Amino acid sequence: MSADVIGAEHRFATQQTPAIALEHLSKTYPGGVRALDDVSLVVPRGTFLAVMGPSGSGKSTLMHCAAGLDSPTAGSVVIDGREISGLNETRRTELRRERIGFVFQSYNLVPSLSIADNITLPLRLAGKAPDRAWLQTLIERVGLSDRLGHRPAELSGGQQQRAAIARALVARPAVVFADEPTGALDLRSAHEVLRLLRELVEELEQTVVMVSHDPAAAAQAHQAVVMADGRIVDTLHAPTAADLAYCLIALGEG
Repeated sequence: MSADVIGAEHRFATQQTPAIALEHLSKTYPGGVRALDDVSLVVPRGTFLAVMGPSGSGKSTLMHCAAGLDSPTAGSVVIDGREISGLNETRRTELRRERIGFVFQSYNLVPSLSIADNITLPLRLAGKAPDRAWLQTLIERVGLSDRLGHRPAELSGGQQQRAAIARALVARPAVVFADEPTGALDLRSAHEVLRLLRELVEELEQTVVMVSHDPAAAAQAHQAVVMADGRIVDTLHAPTAADLAYCLIALGEG
């Protein structure tokens, strides 16, 4: 399968190192369960990509392998120009800390820390001082300037997820992986978080790869890939919720 290059409007980025390059990626679990089947994908910088598919389609496995959280059975994963497939766990952990950000459905904030300390936690764990100008930009951009001294429990779900997004970006990663980032939010908060992710891509040239089962959420991305049986079966540019819902229905879900 040839690599799907995401986004005609980003073709100029092919002259640069892509944020992610997956080549002939396969993953087989014990018992012969094949979760990924020869997947190739190139994600240029400054792209907001959604990954969708029915349950068991391989979308979560794709994200885990691409983010270095799991190792593929075959194929290569290159993040920001660096091959990670053959790295040991220590080196993968270092690369994730430096070049990859994560946003989870459950926020994963530390309850005992202030929002300010939660946001800067990845830098402290790496023994690095924050870039004050960048940190201030992030805090203002996510709208939490007046909440920095609060604990997570004192914030709404949407505010906690915005703090988690700032934490994911504080080390200026090559790519942010968002795993169902709006799954625990009400409709209004979900829309605000998705709009924020898109604006971070467009205004700060961040790269975001979001796994979602929700066509309305995935439609906020610039592009979407649809997976089934461990393969990419469709690529949609400027997707609509209706287009994505139809794809899922055609694949037997929805």
